[in-house]
Amino acid sequence: MKVTIKQAQRMLFWFGLRYIPLIGFCSPKIREMSDNHLAVSMPHTWRTKNHLGSIYFGALAIGADLAGAFLVFSKARERGINANFAFKDVKGEFLKRPEAEVWFRSNDGALIDAMMDESIATGQRINKTVSITVTCPSLHGDEPMANFALTLSVKATAKKAG
Repeated sequence: MKVTIKQAQRMLFWFGLRYIPLIGFCSPKIREMSDNHLAVSMPHTWRTKNHLGSIYFGALAIGADLAGAFLVFSKARERGINANFAFKDVKGEFLKRPEAEVWFRSNDGALIDAMMDESIATGQRINKTVSITVTCPSLHGDEPMANFALTLSVKATAKKAG
């Protein structure tokens, strides 16, 4: 069953509440979602900005994490499989200070599908790099504020019947 943006937002809320409260504290919103694309926004509030008035590094890392991993979470649910995933490393390139709401975009849905397929077929954990672009649309349009490269590690298995 295809996950709608409203359902995805609800899943994100409950996941943050139950497993990673810091996600909920930052109040991210899923803005766009398709088979190959995910866009998550994060507000520019006292919870997410630093002493210089720009989005804090930790909040940027949370947004990049979500944009890189939420597609795994929702795709596994849609496909009815178990997918354990984590990030092995992260590389961040900070280009400009984001001083308003930021959007995190990932276009690696096809790569994630291939990772899950390979993991199910081989029974192995698969590691690939996903790319996240951070923009500040209200101030700078589509100009990147930061780029993240995260090594996503996925181990997928079919759910057991019963």
